[in-house]
Amino acid sequence: MNKIILVGRLTKDPEIRSTSAGFATANFTVAVNRRYKNKEGGYDADFLPCVAFRTTAEFIGKFFKKGSMIGLEGSVQTRSYDAQDGTKRYVTEVNVENVEFVGGKNESSTSASSGDFVDAPADAPIDDIPEYDVPSQDPYENYDKEVSLSDNDLPF
Repeated sequence: MNKIILVGRLTKDPEIRSTSAGFATANFTVAVNRRYKNKEGGYDADFLPCVAFRTTAEFIGKFFKKGSMIGLEGSVQTRSYDAQDGTKRYVTEVNVENVEFVGGKNESSTSASSGDFVDAPADAPIDDIPEYDVPSQDPYENYDKEVSLSDNDLPF
């Protein structure tokens, strides 16, 4: 089984392109924090290259930008190519199949898979990308600290 689920932040705006057949592609990198602290008491991150195709790529291009929290599901793939200098290069990346918004009130909570978002044909230009504020505060900064709740804070 080849399945990966990631939650992290985009390190830069997604790069949207079209293939020669007219299908949209999105290339981006997701920074995912590791589960354990380093020697300095902070968290290291892994920077994972990702690629999405067709309507999933269009969806990512319209609704995600640098700093956006993203949840994604896909598979790991490896490919190789010959570089201009004649050397063989290898690339390992996440082939994204489904994406979700992750975050609070400032970020929507919708999901899309490769078959869900079909408002425009695959060769349609990607315009009108909405601008929105990305919170500068880390939502996990108090993750390992004690939280006090009263009975009134609980929904049940």
